[in-house]
Amino acid sequence: MRKLDTRALELFAAVATCLNFRQAAEQLHMTQPPLSRAIRLLEERLGTRLFERDTQGVALTAAGARLLPHAQRILAQLDAAEDALAGHTSGAPVRLGLTNAVEPGSLRPFTDALAAALPQAPTLHVDASPRLVAALRAGRLDAAVIALPTNTYELAVLPLGSQPLLAALPSSHPLARRRRVRLADLQGEPLFWFERARQNAYFDHCHAVFRRHGFAPRFLREPRDHHVLLGDIAAGIGIALLPASFAALRRQGVRYLPLAEGAELAVGLGLATAGEHLALKALREVARARLAEQR
Repeated sequence: MRKLDTRALELFAAVATCLNFRQAAEQLHMTQPPLSRAIRLLEERLGTRLFERDTQGVALTAAGARLLPHAQRILAQLDAAEDALAGHTSGAPVRLGLTNAVEPGSLRPFTDALAAALPQAPTLHVDASPRLVAALRAGRLDAAVIALPTNTYELAVLPLGSQPLLAALPSSHPLARRRRVRLADLQGEPLFWFERARQNAYFDHCHAVFRRHGFAPRFLREPRDHHVLLGDIAAGIGIALLPASFAALRRQGVRYLPLAEGAELAVGLGLATAGEHLALKALREVARARLAEQR
């Protein structure tokens, strides 16, 4: 009896690419406890640990690192076989991921132009950039507009524009009367901030900039829904640092100010691609024209 099967490889690859059991479970449309049990059973069958788990997170063991490329290759071959039967590379629309790190409306000119340029409008999937990268590597997407920096592994990435961060403050805040602010001005303010698991590379980048400027705010957990976030800012609960595109979300009681260090904290954009879909060349050309022009 084989110790490995396609389902076990799918579960293992999801955890190995996300390095987060909760995110992998969401990606697999299941809850975390059965995923954790399935991985433990797989490790028992193989007689070796595939992951190291501690309070800092999840990491691949040496055995897990050896297994991952084999798992990805087998799953990719299965996807290729299914695509060949379905005629995916010639007839199906591009499966395109879009990062939720920037204001969605800022990507609409790109997706509208893409729909006009391709025989079929792309199917769109909005998610956090690390999860889009995981979906690309697993063959579930053909391309994705991702926020940079993000760990992209072996994927081809076309750098596009970037958006500096702005400070979003309550309109009643004393600093809201200024034309711009510095991180030093915001010292001691409660700051809404995202969890590292959502975007670890960008999280680390920002905190390195914070350390260089001696910026140590009191962090508040950032709501996932940006309309909720803006409501909390308007209510005076805290402030936020957001990509410039979010200034398009007008909210009474919220004022956006340029941040002196905004360029250091800028969110880059890139087009990551995988596979051989026939539309990828046109996709890159539209991305250059519609996203790089926002630079």
